[in-house]
Amino acid sequence: MRWAELLLLIISFVFLYTPIIQAAEEPHITLRSSYRDLSVFQVQSISNIFILNNHNKGFYGHSTIIHRYEEKSINGDSVVIDHATGMMWHQSGSDKDMEWNKAKQWVRDLNSRGYAGYYDWRLPTVEEAASLLESSKKNGDLYIDTVFDIKQSGIWTGDENDTASYLDGAWNVRFSGGYGGYVCWHYDNASNYVRPVRSMK
Repeated sequence: MRWAELLLLIISFVFLYTPIIQAAEEPHITLRSSYRDLSVFQVQSISNIFILNNHNKGFYGHSTIIHRYEEKSINGDSVVIDHATGMMWHQSGSDKDMEWNKAKQWVRDLNSRGYAGYYDWRLPTVEEAASLLESSKKNGDLYIDTVFDIKQSGIWTGDENDTASYLDGAWNVRFSGGYGGYVCWHYDNASNYVRPVRSMK
């Protein structure tokens, strides 16, 4: 009888706690991964952001997400996994800054060789890129975690600006600035770095 009670206790423990353990391992925050044409007002309204100051092209602020970063080397390629959002980031990104269309080509070239064994790298959305903004300087003069390379002071996103005038504009995130990191749009012939991301299944 005691063995039967012990077996019942073990089975109850497994069924009771396994879902909790699995839930703890799953991403808690889902960020938009599809591109959109966004106005300044829409960008100033994105979630998981604390805004310090709005300006006419975007805002100064930082992410409110508590990240769980893990740096890994896969096939000799460095990546950063954020277990809080379920995203995998290119640890460094491009060595040079470039125009927006060239940034998209840079990512296509990255996919053609299968960086870290994956072929679905892309430019991040504004929400994804802004999630990297820290509330204080942590990486030299940059408002970004030290797990990332220090060279990329600002990165392009795949989102466009629907209020740009006669030239096309795209959103970017800057990790340097006197008031903190900031999000703003630039004409797509401006130059920024590239830090690709992919959504983990």
